[in-house]
Amino acid sequence: MKFLIIEQDLRVWGTSQGIISRSFLAKLRIAYPESVIDVVYFKQDASDDRLDLLPIDSIETHVLKIKTPFFTKWFNKIYWRLFHVSLARNHIHKVYRACIAKVDYQGYDHIFIRSAGIHHETILGCKDLPILKKAIVNFHDPYPLFWYPGSNIPLTNLGLFQLKEMFQVVNQAKSCMSSASLMAEDLQTLYGCRKKFYNLPHQYVESVFDLTDVSTVLKKNKKVLISYHGAIQFGRDVEILLDAYKELVKSNIVYKENTEFVLRLKGADAKKLSKKYSDVPNIVSLEMTSFSNSCHEQMIEADINIILENGPLYCNILVGKAPFLAAVQKPILSISPERSEMRRIITDSQYIASCTDQEEIKQKLEHLILNRLNSDQAVYPFGNYFSDENFKIMLDKILIDSKS
Repeated sequence: MKFLIIEQDLRVWGTSQGIISRSFLAKLRIAYPESVIDVVYFKQDASDDRLDLLPIDSIETHVLKIKTPFFTKWFNKIYWRLFHVSLARNHIHKVYRACIAKVDYQGYDHIFIRSAGIHHETILGCKDLPILKKAIVNFHDPYPLFWYPGSNIPLTNLGLFQLKEMFQVVNQAKSCMSSASLMAEDLQTLYGCRKKFYNLPHQYVESVFDLTDVSTVLKKNKKVLISYHGAIQFGRDVEILLDAYKELVKSNIVYKENTEFVLRLKGADAKKLSKKYSDVPNIVSLEMTSFSNSCHEQMIEADINIILENGPLYCNILVGKAPFLAAVQKPILSISPERSEMRRIITDSQYIASCTDQEEIKQKLEHLILNRLNSDQAVYPFGNYFSDENFKIMLDKILIDSKS
């Protein structure tokens, strides 16, 4: 069997998408060890992505020059207001389209086109190209941004035209899939088509990463370390969690002397949060670190890892760190809205709490702390959802159905 994968992000830093995409390639190799896996990699900046660690047969890398010409950028200020079409955005898609059009795709049994970030350049760059008719298109996030859970972006005429454009892509594609079951259901409804959106969750495979750098790892100072690494955006509320932890520390000397909460935050409010909780010595807020150091802290130093889902009403995306934390085999606490992907896949309710209920968060966190003070045995909050076997079962269904 021959696979062609068109990728947009294979980085080992910056965003979770590169980590997810690298792991997808590794899981594909595990599922089909005798297959041919060729990759075409489009990126917007030169970077050292350790592509030698990927278990693939070949990779063709293109660094695209997407800078919008000055005249196009200037004229676009008027044009998009009149016609609800962004010339600057169209310019980027044309650059991708020109490169994708040169890809020799005819000899492959299966083609995957994978999005990255919130702009979906690789997918939209394939619009009207013949490769799209043979391709399985993967949605990393909903599109356009108005439909992203936790987003405050208003619905505009420009957004509606973007929706119309993606609708054409969806109809032209051989098949579509997303990383979350809720997102697959929502996108199938949103694009109003009879084409089924499949679900293939994110994955994590350690072998495609160099995790030897531990230069900035924070060693734990107390018996139980609670850890959160990630962004605070799209309605992810870390303050209600920290307020709950603060109450625990102040109410019981055991928690004050034996626990600490370390955060590595990404987002505009990181400094404000650090200042707000500066009077609580048990709460330590640090800058983000490399993926290797971050992995080590969550795998080795942490005792309880935190997931923040988008909110407050619903979250139809699968957070990128979920498969990694599944591999860590330590307790997690997911702070989640009532309608969320985590609530579908976490098998034990002790590992999930409402993002709007501080008392529930405090009770669940206290329960996990007490358990961890007494035992460090491996736990499996996600069951076998991210296992190699389940990945192959879900992928086989997509590949078989896409043939019919």
